[in-house]
Formats: sequence, structure tokens, C-alpha cells
Amino acid sequence: MSLKIEDISPRKNVVKYITQKQMVRPNVVTEKIVTEESYQVNEELLVIVKDVELSEITLNSEKNKTIKIKSLTNVLIIPDFGQIDEEWDEILLEKGACIHLSFVEGNWYVMSSDGLKMN
Repeated sequence: MSLKIEDISPRKNVVKYITQKQMVRPNVVTEKIVTEESYQVNEELLVIVKDVELSEITLNSEKNKTIKIKSLTNVLIIPDFGQIDEEWDEILLEKGACIHLSFVEGNWYVMSSDGLKMN
């Protein structure tokens, strides 16, 4: 579905966006529910972790450059390469937490979270 620019009445100081259908790669799972004690991320965009006391999620910079993780249990996130925010070797999410991470030039960076807590 595309929106043609000429369909928008002329206005000043308006940003014009064009929507396009999103390309979906065949056979790629974009979300995953994890109930395992240990899991390595593949090409998922979203991982929801539940039904296990503690789960270790290992990021995968070769297959995935951005990931959102929602924890419905305690989740230890471990980068496969580099550090998280150039400082942390791992991050522990408590039940109910959510984080969005991106891999950029050798490190994983927190793009968004519902709060990082220092203990």
C-alpha cells in the first residue's frame, strides 16, 4: 500500500511520509517465546522469556543486529561479542522488565528500556 504525495493537500511545515509494505523474509521467525534455561538469539526481533526460574539469553551479532527482550521471569542477557553500553559484560532483567538492544561497531547498546537499576 502506497500513499501518493499528490493525495496530501499542500500545507506548510508538514513532514510527508510514504508507507510501503514491509518486506518479510520467508522462513524467518520474527518473534519467539523462550521457556529454556539457556537460549541463543537467532534472527528474532522479539523474544519473550517465561515459565523458567532463570534464563540466560545469549545475543547473536552475526544473525541479529537489533532485539527486544521481554522478561516474565529473571533473565540474564549475555553479549556474544563486546560489551553492553561499552561497560557491562551482562545485564540481569527482573520479572516484567523489557529492553531493546542494538549491535553497533563491536558493542551492544541499550536503545530503550523500562529502566536500568544499579544494585
